[in-house]
Amino acid sequence: MAVWHKRSVRKKTGGRTRRYRKHKKYEKGSEFSEPVKGEDSVVVRSTRGSTSKNTVRRSETVNLAKDGEVEEVEIEAVEENPANPNYVRRSILTKGTVVKTSEGKARITSRPGQDGVVNAVPVEE
Repeated sequence: MAVWHKRSVRKKTGGRTRRYRKHKKYEKGSEFSEPVKGEDSVVVRSTRGSTSKNTVRRSETVNLAKDGEVEEVEIEAVEENPANPNYVRRSILTKGTVVKTSEGKARITSRPGQDGVVNAVPVEE
């Protein structure tokens, strides 16, 4: 089913609004990409203005920024996710997710479904 970012069909009173034009392509949105822990996979989508957007579908590594240095470490498990508790069971990676790595726990700071990379900082325990 398509996602649209346009004027609501309903008024504040509950009545229906009249349509004054057809859908425009720039009003069309997209579904949540659900980036998960797994073998690396990035999809490139074309966006408005002749640009493109990278979307992470699966990632088994994270770029960990620690003491001014960045290193690529492996994701061992998803510990907690403040966006939705069910995402922990499904190993979905979103901004704010706490993952267990070989260097300890880390919090994801990027938006994998929007940025195309998974960046994180260590979490103090």
